[in-house]
Amino acid sequence: MFQMYPRGLSIGGILYLPALLFSASHRIVAAHPRPSPSPSHQSTATMISPSQPPSPPLAKKVKHEMELFGDVRVDNYYWLRDDSRKNPEVISYLREENAYTEAKMSGTKKFEDEIYAEIRGRIREDDISAPLRKGPYYYYTRTLEGKEYVQYCRRLVPNRDAPPSVNDTMPTGPDAPAEHVILDENVKAQEYDFYRIGAFKVSPNHKLVAYAEDTKGDEIYTVYVIDAETRAVVGTPLVGVTPYLEWAGNEALVYITMDEILRPDKVWLHKLGSEQSSDSCLYHEKDDMFSLDLGASESEKFLFIASQSKITRFVFYLEVSKPEDGLRVLTLRINGIDTSVSHRGNHFFIQRRSDEFFNSELLACPVDNTSETTVLIPHRASVKIQDVKLFSDHLVVYEREQGLPTITTYRLPAVDEPLITLQGGQAVQFVDPVYSVGPSESQFSTTILRFSYSSLRMPPCVYDYDMNTGESVLKKIETVLGGFDASNYITERKWAPASDGTQIPISIVYQKNLVKLDGSDPMLLYGYGSYETCVDPDFKASRLSLLDRGFIFAIAHIRGGGEMGRQWYENGKFFQKKNTFTDFIACAEFLIEKKYCSKETLCIEGRSAGGLLIGAVLNMRPDLFKAAVAGVPFVDVLTTMLDPTIPLTTSEWEEWGDPRKEEFYFYMKSYSPVDNVKAQNYPNILVTAGLHDPRVMYSEPAKFVAKLRDMKTDGNDLLFKCELSAGHFSKSGRFERLQEDAMTYAFILRALDMIPTSGSAQN
Repeated sequence: MFQMYPRGLSIGGILYLPALLFSASHRIVAAHPRPSPSPSHQSTATMISPSQPPSPPLAKKVKHEMELFGDVRVDNYYWLRDDSRKNPEVISYLREENAYTEAKMSGTKKFEDEIYAEIRGRIREDDISAPLRKGPYYYYTRTLEGKEYVQYCRRLVPNRDAPPSVNDTMPTGPDAPAEHVILDENVKAQEYDFYRIGAFKVSPNHKLVAYAEDTKGDEIYTVYVIDAETRAVVGTPLVGVTPYLEWAGNEALVYITMDEILRPDKVWLHKLGSEQSSDSCLYHEKDDMFSLDLGASESEKFLFIASQSKITRFVFYLEVSKPEDGLRVLTLRINGIDTSVSHRGNHFFIQRRSDEFFNSELLACPVDNTSETTVLIPHRASVKIQDVKLFSDHLVVYEREQGLPTITTYRLPAVDEPLITLQGGQAVQFVDPVYSVGPSESQFSTTILRFSYSSLRMPPCVYDYDMNTGESVLKKIETVLGGFDASNYITERKWAPASDGTQIPISIVYQKNLVKLDGSDPMLLYGYGSYETCVDPDFKASRLSLLDRGFIFAIAHIRGGGEMGRQWYENGKFFQKKNTFTDFIACAEFLIEKKYCSKETLCIEGRSAGGLLIGAVLNMRPDLFKAAVAGVPFVDVLTTMLDPTIPLTTSEWEEWGDPRKEEFYFYMKSYSPVDNVKAQNYPNILVTAGLHDPRVMYSEPAKFVAKLRDMKTDGNDLLFKCELSAGHFSKSGRFERLQEDAMTYAFILRALDMIPTSGSAQN
């Protein structure tokens, strides 16, 4: 089922990126550019001398008044926003903050290095992904010992006439077909501080590969086409594009570009061998409430182009065999109706959501008569349709019930038979009480469903499931070195009562031999709660460095997310957004009451919109937490959402509300973290940012930190780390990213006074 994915984010420090061989439809969102101020005052930030105790940088104050509805807000740190990211004064201030953080953490640097070595030591550095049989080849990625990035590889299938089976294994060794490295990211990344491939697409005839690369972290990509065998570049690259990229046959590409403020607004057809300037524009979305998305049907016969706002989504289709015919309307543009589509045989399959059918229904319509729809799965108030995958003879439905994901497979009638109802659904069984399940790339013309599985105690697994027999075969499990034993860890699901009586699910994991459950155990509580994003409990190897030191890790599945269905999301947005924050506080109080932790041992973390959560609850209940980590946090909510010239802002009025309306203005002001910093004691706080982040501009966390420094009344740590060569997802190398985990864990352990005395004195 083709649909747009939520805003890119990292959950609990886990980076979510497009999967091998296809572009996951992750959204590109605009930054918040505004005119760059040029204050005449010089920075008063204090430089740090190694011979002196570190003192925090003190950002200068430049009064900037903003008035609306008779209300005047003063932002003394508005000058920190620089769209060019080149203002010497701003860069100098950020470097001083980084230097201060480094100086404050210098006393535990040896311990941090030990944590990093420990985390890295759990990784099998030379490894391959689960090979996917696709046409005449097995495709997979390989990692090499000591190397930061992956290689994209393939091998010929020896017996190509044999039908695919869940028991297939890719042969290796001297007698096996030779491995061919199509692309080596390690070679490509040598020239850059940051490198990421956002799409890797093999042509239908397997002769060419198109890939999109970002060398800055700003999520503006360049697309190259290469010969899959010789690696020779074919034609000239496509510049200034998104990673939304699909083949239209073997000789053409369809891609999406952004306007000057990074809103995906135009979809193009590019014929190989031609210049980008001669490409034909298939559609231009002029409404700045909407952004474009692109995906291919599992049948590979159609491409789907969608335009969507936060509540409305409509779809066009392009017949791959006739790209010159252009786009045709599949689902109509109707306010409040959200559709996602795919194709099999003579039918399109449509997942449709509306205010009435809020958890979605599944429809089918003939390809030659899209207005004639048949309901295959009706709407159910207690079950949310999350995703749909089609095969030549089967339909797979990913759903959510009681906060947990499920997979159900259905046998479809022959293509030439009527498609009226679904019968005999078969559910895939899972063992953990809380877990994460998601689709992986599968082959349309087989009976084999490939899916991923993980839990808080079970490393990521890839399974092949035979939809005819129900046989499930483990194809890959992430190797965790260092004596890891999943049976040493316990996972639980608890329910915390919110202030209005709503029961909030909490996922919990701990090491059964270390935790006492008497209130003395340290805990890290994670939360997100926005964009209908489901933060399902999955595994993170680096987290073992906390669990094996007696920590309890928990995820609060608060309203604003999508874990409990569409209404769970609706009850955490607009004028109910504060439910997100009070739910998190209720979970913290519940965990303290049930003696999982205490105020003196409870630490919290959130990233991006989850960083907004952290900022809000710190202002509301700073007494409840010992330490907090806010990663790339969206904390200057009101100022950002008051700028109507930015497409991200206007589109997200359907997420947060439009503060140009008085009732939204004052409601958003009441929780916007920057606007609610006050003279009170705060816990230890670590804030991170990426200079080139197009989703949450670095200046938001920078202003939050500057205001906290000026107003807070405690002596606890307040540290700010801005990656100057990265964007929203931190550094790009797999080992480089572990350094952020190591620093975060060292910060938390330092705040809890859990650094061994041999780890040197603390500042």
